[in-house]
Amino acid sequence: MPARTASAVWEGDLKSGKGTMRFGSGAFEGQFSFASRFEEGTGTNPEELAGAAHAGCFSMAFSNELSKAGFVPTRVETTAKVHLEKGEGGFAISHIDLDCQANVPGIDNPKFQEVAAAAKKGCPISKLFTGAQINLTAKLA
Repeated sequence: MPARTASAVWEGDLKSGKGTMRFGSGAFEGQFSFASRFEEGTGTNPEELAGAAHAGCFSMAFSNELSKAGFVPTRVETTAKVHLEKGEGGFAISHIDLDCQANVPGIDNPKFQEVAAAAKKGCPISKLFTGAQINLTAKLA
Protein backbone atom coordinates (compact mmCIF):
# COMPACT_ATOMS: atom_id res chain seq x y z
CA MET A 1 0.00 0.00 0.00
CA PRO A 2 1.35 3.45 -0.83
CA ALA A 3 2.02 6.01 1.88
CA ARG A 4 0.00 9.21 1.35
CA THR A 5 1.49 12.62 2.02
CA ALA A 6 0.27 16.08 2.86
CA SER A 7 2.16 19.15 3.97
CA ALA A 8 1.61 22.42 5.76
CA VAL A 9 3.54 25.66 6.09
CA TRP A 10 2.84 28.20 8.84
CA GLU A 11 4.33 31.71 8.87
CA GLY A 12 4.20 33.98 11.91
CA ASP A 13 2.73 33.71 15.35
CA LEU A 14 -0.47 31.88 16.25
CA LYS A 15 -2.94 34.79 16.15
CA SER A 16 -1.67 36.84 13.23
CA GLY A 17 0.15 34.16 11.25
CA LYS A 18 -1.11 32.32 8.20
CA GLY A 19 -0.51 29.05 6.48
CA THR A 20 -1.25 26.72 3.62
CA MET A 21 -1.97 23.02 3.55
CA ARG A 22 -1.67 20.82 0.50
CA PHE A 23 -2.16 17.25 -0.49
CA GLY A 24 0.80 15.43 -2.00
CA SER A 25 -1.35 14.45 -4.99
CA GLY A 26 -1.97 18.11 -5.82
CA ALA A 27 -5.74 17.63 -5.54
CA PHE A 28 -6.05 20.31 -2.84
CA GLU A 29 -4.21 23.35 -1.57
CA GLY A 30 -5.84 25.76 0.85
CA GLN A 31 -5.08 28.58 3.22
CA PHE A 32 -5.65 28.46 6.96
CA SER A 33 -5.32 30.90 9.82
CA PHE A 34 -6.25 31.39 13.45
CA ALA A 35 -9.55 32.87 12.28
CA SER A 36 -10.37 29.93 9.99
CA ARG A 37 -9.67 27.48 12.78
CA PHE A 38 -10.98 29.11 15.95
CA GLU A 39 -13.44 31.67 14.57
CA GLU A 40 -15.37 31.96 11.29
CA GLY A 41 -12.60 33.24 9.04
CA THR A 42 -11.92 32.44 5.40
CA GLY A 43 -9.98 29.27 4.67
CA THR A 44 -9.83 25.72 5.92
CA ASN A 45 -8.51 24.10 9.07
CA PRO A 46 -7.13 20.73 10.19
CA GLU A 47 -10.48 19.65 11.67
CA GLU A 48 -12.33 20.30 8.41
CA LEU A 49 -9.77 18.25 6.49
CA ALA A 50 -9.98 15.47 9.09
CA GLY A 51 -13.76 15.54 8.69
CA ALA A 52 -13.48 15.20 4.92
CA ALA A 53 -11.13 12.26 5.37
CA HIS A 54 -13.48 10.60 7.86
CA ALA A 55 -16.58 11.14 5.70
CA GLY A 56 -14.82 9.74 2.64
CA CYS A 57 -13.34 6.77 4.47
CA PHE A 58 -16.62 5.88 6.19
CA SER A 59 -18.57 6.13 2.91
CA MET A 60 -16.16 3.71 1.24
CA ALA A 61 -16.11 1.35 4.25
CA PHE A 62 -19.91 1.33 4.43
CA SER A 63 -20.24 0.67 0.71
CA ASN A 64 -17.81 -2.22 1.06
CA GLU A 65 -19.60 -3.72 4.09
CA LEU A 66 -22.98 -3.39 2.35
CA SER A 67 -21.65 -5.08 -0.78
CA LYS A 68 -20.11 -7.91 1.25
CA ALA A 69 -23.54 -8.41 2.88
CA GLY A 70 -25.14 -8.70 -0.58
CA PHE A 71 -26.57 -5.17 -0.83
CA VAL A 72 -24.91 -2.94 -3.41
CA PRO A 73 -25.63 0.71 -2.59
CA THR A 74 -26.51 3.16 -5.33
CA ARG A 75 -25.34 6.12 -3.23
CA VAL A 76 -23.71 6.71 0.16
CA GLU A 77 -23.41 10.31 1.35
CA THR A 78 -21.71 11.12 4.65
CA THR A 79 -21.09 14.37 6.51
CA ALA A 80 -18.63 14.50 9.40
CA LYS A 81 -18.91 17.25 12.01
CA VAL A 82 -15.65 17.46 13.96
CA HIS A 83 -15.89 19.10 17.39
CA LEU A 84 -12.73 20.83 18.63
CA GLU A 85 -13.02 21.82 22.28
CA LYS A 86 -10.76 23.33 24.89
CA GLY A 87 -10.31 21.21 28.00
CA GLU A 88 -7.97 21.02 30.96
CA GLY A 89 -5.17 19.59 28.82
CA GLY A 90 -5.63 22.05 25.95
CA PHE A 91 -7.54 21.67 22.71
CA ALA A 92 -8.71 18.25 21.55
CA ILE A 93 -11.20 16.71 19.17
CA SER A 94 -13.84 15.61 21.65
CA HIS A 95 -16.20 13.93 19.25
CA ILE A 96 -17.20 13.48 15.64
CA ASP A 97 -20.76 13.23 14.38
CA LEU A 98 -21.08 11.12 11.25
CA ASP A 99 -24.37 11.67 9.44
CA CYS A 100 -24.89 9.21 6.62
CA GLN A 101 -27.72 8.76 4.17
CA ALA A 102 -27.62 5.87 1.72
CA ASN A 103 -29.76 4.41 -1.03
CA VAL A 104 -29.52 0.64 -0.72
CA PRO A 105 -32.01 -1.46 -2.69
CA GLY A 106 -33.46 -4.50 -0.92
CA ILE A 107 -32.15 -3.91 2.61
CA ASP A 108 -34.29 -3.47 5.73
CA ASN A 109 -33.45 -0.92 8.43
CA PRO A 110 -32.23 -3.40 11.10
CA LYS A 111 -29.70 -4.90 8.68
CA PHE A 112 -28.78 -1.43 7.43
CA GLN A 113 -28.00 -0.28 10.99
CA GLU A 114 -25.99 -3.44 11.71
CA VAL A 115 -23.84 -2.94 8.62
CA ALA A 116 -23.43 0.80 9.38
CA ALA A 117 -22.12 0.00 12.86
CA ALA A 118 -19.66 -2.54 11.43
CA ALA A 119 -18.45 0.03 8.89
CA LYS A 120 -17.90 2.62 11.63
CA LYS A 121 -15.88 0.10 13.63
CA GLY A 122 -13.80 -1.01 10.63
CA CYS A 123 -13.20 2.38 9.00
CA PRO A 124 -9.44 3.15 9.17
CA ILE A 125 -10.07 6.83 9.96
CA SER A 126 -12.49 5.85 12.75
CA LYS A 127 -9.71 3.70 14.15
CA LEU A 128 -7.36 6.69 13.94
CA PHE A 129 -9.73 8.77 16.07
CA THR A 130 -9.91 6.31 18.98
CA GLY A 131 -9.51 9.16 21.48
CA ALA A 132 -12.69 10.84 20.28
CA GLN A 133 -16.26 9.67 20.61
CA ILE A 134 -17.72 8.98 17.17
CA ASN A 135 -21.49 9.31 16.91
CA LEU A 136 -23.20 7.80 13.87
CA THR A 137 -26.65 8.56 12.51
CA ALA A 138 -27.42 6.39 9.49
CA LYS A 139 -30.57 6.86 7.41
CA LEU A 140 -31.83 4.50 4.77
CA ALA A 141 -33.17 6.60 1.90
